[in-house]
Amino acid sequence: MDPINTGPVDVILLKFPGNRFNGRILPAIGDLINRQLIRVLDLMFVWKDDQGTVGSLELAKLSPDLDEYVEIIQTIPGGYLDDEDVEEIAPDLEPNSSVAALAVENLWAIPFVDAVRDADGEVMDQFRVPADLVAEYRDLAREAEASTTPTEVG
Repeated sequence: MDPINTGPVDVILLKFPGNRFNGRILPAIGDLINRQLIRVLDLMFVWKDDQGTVGSLELAKLSPDLDEYVEIIQTIPGGYLDDEDVEEIAPDLEPNSSVAALAVENLWAIPFVDAVRDADGEVMDQFRVPADLVAEYRDLAREAEASTTPTEVG
């Protein structure tokens, strides 16, 4: 990757209890790719069966029922996630569940990253707050605001 015009990369782990990955996330990923917001660098599936046996799946071996998403899958270069990642994911995986691990470059952030670099700045730290937690906080903030809003006395 060229250090200029390179966005930050997130590795996202998506859990699927019951080993029920069905490909429904792929259209959403395809939309983000088509709008040039992200580039998926790698996609790997890791599973643990009900006996505790761990396995992983390469993109080329995806189920035929995901054929309609082959165009999206073909844009993923691969090679960013490997057996070491499987070994890191496996201990936290519950029996009869799976994880889709995605390495995603945030293309939308490239202009900002370039601007920081041009200003002789650098990222000191970065973290992400999960969407569910943000939604929960917003709900609590709305409830608190509603309970403190003065009411008219008539």
